[in-house]
Amino acid sequence: MNKPHIKIIAENRKARYNYFIEDQLEAGLVLKGTEVKSLRMGKANLKDAYARVKDGEVFVYQMHISPYPFAYYDNHDPLRPRKLLLHKREIKRLISKVNEKGFTLVPLKIYFIAGKAKITLALAKGKRKYDKREAIRRRDEKRDMERARKEGYR
Repeated sequence: MNKPHIKIIAENRKARYNYFIEDQLEAGLVLKGTEVKSLRMGKANLKDAYARVKDGEVFVYQMHISPYPFAYYDNHDPLRPRKLLLHKREIKRLISKVNEKGFTLVPLKIYFIAGKAKITLALAKGKRKYDKREAIRRRDEKRDMERARKEGYR
């Protein structure tokens, strides 16, 4: 049994630094043709992107997909809101979680799986400044320990 090929287009690396990731789910994207072609070229950015539930549907905002350079006419708006495809029960669960204090929906990565564009959405809680400093300190300690271990083998 072979697994379908996954081609990662863009990742939001800052999300894990700025948020505590509580839960993740995969959603489909409603895209125009020029957006799909631009994604296949790897022209996407999730840096400032966020998702919201509006009228029982989930939309992702501020996700930048560059205009397709070879489109003659009818190119897309790079920052337009894009609808996400989720089951109704998933949307209801997201609504209940987002209404809790401090939870937000953050896109983590966009990828193609079996020819379909997908996005990984995270239910996240924002980190405070001292949480971020703690993460940096832990990462530095881990790097120093690894360096000392490697030097010990020499």
